[in-house]
Amino acid sequence: MRKPTELRAWLTAANPLLAANPDRLSIFVDGGAVVCTGAASLSHEYRYTLNLIVQDYTGAPAAVVLPILAWLRTEQPEQFENPALRERMLQLDVELLQNDAVDLSIQLQLTERVIVQADPQTGKLAARHVGEPPHPDLPPDDGEWRVTLDGELIATFPFKGYRPQL
Repeated sequence: MRKPTELRAWLTAANPLLAANPDRLSIFVDGGAVVCTGAASLSHEYRYTLNLIVQDYTGAPAAVVLPILAWLRTEQPEQFENPALRERMLQLDVELLQNDAVDLSIQLQLTERVIVQADPQTGKLAARHVGEPPHPDLPPDDGEWRVTLDGELIATFPFKGYRPQL
């Protein structure tokens, strides 16, 4: 599975508090399943709940949630398009602590496709993770989103431009 590691890197790069304190972010995969059909190939899909725990967080929750939503927009675009998936896309639990700190628990429903093909020369099976195609509603060029709250910069994160493959 590649998405937990990629999301950790994305979120710590986007959030200055998490970049300074990466040990406050824990990530777990819960309720995972591997779905493989009866087709000739062993191609399959991982389906799981990703649980992100941010402990003793003193920043704005938007500085965590917005980068996650931007990441989901490119990594799980079907969740924005499908009303049933959209309702479960991001679930949030918050524990209020002393000193204006909170513990955040964020659950995401993720999938990852893996294509399995036999090498024509050796017959050995090779697995290849397949990412999502760029979304047509995103800008055509790579860029960076800057998020402010009450005039204060709380997060910056890059996005990939939409470049259709012909």
